[in-house]
Formats: sequence, C-alpha cells, structure tokens
Amino acid sequence: MKLKSVTESFAKVIHGLKVGHLTDHVIQRSKRMILDTLGVGFLGTSTEVFHKAGEYSKIYSSSVSSTVWGRPDFRLPPTYAAFVNGVAIHSMDFDDTWYPATHPSGAVLPVLMALSEALPPSPKCSGLDLLLAFNVGIEVQGRLMHFSKEANDIPKRFHPPSVVGTLGSAAAASKFLGLSMRNCQDALAIAVSHAGAPMANAATQTKPLHIGNAARHGIEAVFLAMLGLQGNKQVLDMKAGFGAFYANYSPKVLPDPDSHTWLLDQQDVAFKIFPAHLATHWVAEAAASVRKHLVRDSTLLPIDHIERIVLRIPNVQYVNRPFPDSEHEARHSFQYVACATLLDGAIAVPSFHKCQIDRPQVRELLGKVELEHPQDNLPNFDTMYCEISVALKDGAIFTERSDTFYGHWRKPLSQRDLQEKFRANATKALSCHTVEKLIKIVDNLEELEDCSVLTALLKEHSLPEMVSKSI
Repeated sequence: MKLKSVTESFAKVIHGLKVGHLTDHVIQRSKRMILDTLGVGFLGTSTEVFHKAGEYSKIYSSSVSSTVWGRPDFRLPPTYAAFVNGVAIHSMDFDDTWYPATHPSGAVLPVLMALSEALPPSPKCSGLDLLLAFNVGIEVQGRLMHFSKEANDIPKRFHPPSVVGTLGSAAAASKFLGLSMRNCQDALAIAVSHAGAPMANAATQTKPLHIGNAARHGIEAVFLAMLGLQGNKQVLDMKAGFGAFYANYSPKVLPDPDSHTWLLDQQDVAFKIFPAHLATHWVAEAAASVRKHLVRDSTLLPIDHIERIVLRIPNVQYVNRPFPDSEHEARHSFQYVACATLLDGAIAVPSFHKCQIDRPQVRELLGKVELEHPQDNLPNFDTMYCEISVALKDGAIFTERSDTFYGHWRKPLSQRDLQEKFRANATKALSCHTVEKLIKIVDNLEELEDCSVLTALLKEHSLPEMVSKSI
C-alpha cells in the first residue's frame, strides 16, 4: 500500500516498529541515555523550579497516579508526574543533547515511567517494551529535525524540545499504549497544537517547563486520541502544520518499518559533565587548557596581570551574557563559564550557586572578556569550536582551542564516567544501595521481565527534602 502522506508514514512507523527492529547499538546507546536522564532528574529534585512546579501540580488529583522521582509521598496523575519529572530533568540544563540540536530523552523517559507505573499489572511491561517505546520517541524527534536545514543550527526562535519533544512524547506514549495507526496519526496532530515555546525564556526558570510540558502534552495528546478526538491527518505534511516551526520545512515519507534504520544508530548523543548549555562545554575545555599557562602548582590565577580575555565562539545570542545575575543566566553564559574555569580549574554543580556567581574575582574577570565570532565558527553542535586568548599586561598572550570536548559524541563519556555522574546526581535523592540497584537494572534493561521492578526504585525513600534557593 502506497502511503498518502508523511503523517501517515510516521503513524505506520510508530505502530509498526517491533522489539525485533531494535539493534544492539541502539539498545546500548539508549540505556546510557536512560541512566543519565534518571540521574539528572533525581538531582533536579533539589531545585527551586522543581519545587514550584511540584507545588503547582498538587492541585490535580486522580484515582490513577504515578511517582514523582525520589519522593515516595508525592504522587500525581501520570500527565503531571511526567510534567514534574520532566522539569526536574531540565532544571539544571544537565540532560543529554543530540544533533540536530535538542534534548531528546527528557521529554520521553518521564512519560514512559509514569505510564508504566499507572498501567494495570497485567499484561506486564518488559524492559524491551520500554526500550522500544523510548527509541520510537527519540526516533520521531530526530526524523522531524532532519526535515529542516534550520534545525541543524543552535536554535534562535523555538526551543526544540518544546517542538519535536512534544511529538516524541506522543509517539512514545502511543507505542507504549498500543494505539492503532489511526489513533497514532491523531495523537501526532493533537501534539502539534500543543507544541512550541520561544527562545526568549532561555536562561530563566521557565525554560525547564519546556521539557515538562513536552512530556505532559504528549501524554494528553495520546489520551485525547484514544477518546476519539481527531486532528488534521496531514499535519506533518503542511507548512501550516508542523512546518510552522521551521522556515525551510521539507518533509519526506518515512520508509516502511521493515526497512527502517534508526537515527540513533548513526548519531550518538552528548552527555554533559557539568550542568550548563552545551556550547559552554567547548569554552570550559579551552579555558582549562589556557589556565595551565597561567597557574603553576597551587598558585592563584593572576587576575591583576590579565589585560583581556578573548573568546572566539559562534554567534549565539542567548548564550552571550556578559554579567549573569542568576544560576540560569550563568548556565547560559559563555563569559561566566570561561571565567569560572579560569579561576577554579573546572566547572561543577556548585559552580552555579549564587555565591559563586557573585564572587568579586568573577565579576572582575567578566569585565575583561571580549567576544569574537569567526566566520568559519558556525552555531552548530557538530562543527563549532572555541578558541580562547588571554592577554597579559606584560604583552604575553596565551591561546588554546577546543574542537571537541569530553562527553561530545565524537569524544564519548566512558561507561565508568557515565555511571559516576549518575552516582553523584542520584545520591542527592536516593540511598547508595538504591543507586547501585538502578545502575544494574538499567545496564541489563533488555533482560528485565517486569518494569515495575524499575519504577519501584524510583519511589524508594529519599533523603530529607532540601530545596535550595540557589540551585
């Protein structure tokens, strides 16, 4: 049967892909994404934005409920559990990043965890069922981004997870709940009307809501489709449909499920080693290299001897913040990450505490930073670089360049370091025993017969609740 539309082909792929279509490569990569996403989600439960989203969501109740990760006494309807857990995942900008640019996992994993817990105990959901639905949600996001040249660049108009993530959430939920092809098509159409958030709210507490809303709206679209709500059957084909989000939208019919190839097989994700916008990771690596010329042994950075600091980076305006005033602005500041790295030698979770941002030494260094935008340094996570030059008052100039940082898909985080990141993040909310059990379960997820074993660990007793006003 020849398919009539792009939208129909997406529905056929969502409906038609089976566990047997998963490749070993895709399974291994997606397990790493799941572990990392769980970790940053647990860490995110300590943030102020998570606390606010949780307080808001308490107004909703249902006879069916799912766990807010790491909070055994806090349960919400699946849609709002997915929302709050999605907010936690992106609350520090610590979640994975793909190319073309989006945060793929945060909009999908909370949906599947919430639905898995809320479903009747029979039939059981296996780890392979979870992996399949997760990868369908990731795949739909990637396919949509490949329909636009604009999507290759770091975004200027819409935050990608709020656009493709919403449809990825709907696709994953559709697969997980076993929707018909027709209902899959309607769920995508409904999701498009829920999608989109402007970049103006980057570097504010509102930005994490983009991931939470993508998760929530995807589930809502699926629930509405299951009730028979209909949408435009060609919503992905039209410039007035999904094409409204992209200036050069050029969709294509997807191949039949039996000849399907996974984008995750071809393109891995980046895992961050500190919680900030991905472009700042090139800056941190270059700044750490320059620092070795300026600081010997345990001496302090000679701030008074520095004349100026030049960053040669892509022209990304929402990461150009000369004097950030909050943790969210600092996470989106080329200048701050450069100066903090020069001062401290490395960036970590505490680097974005307000007391660190407001240090007099940091403010003095920020006043010496200049930006340059070389024509060959495009705003693209696959090709960008950062070059830093530090000029001293005696005329000496030290220059270093980073083309690929550790954690980028060209320089992947080792499994050991990925697990160490998970431990550091998850132990903020869970016992060490539970953390180790989660690592083992996710590492063998394709062999798990019943996902309730996994979801049970997400509601293990956590440490006493502590909501920081600075992170």
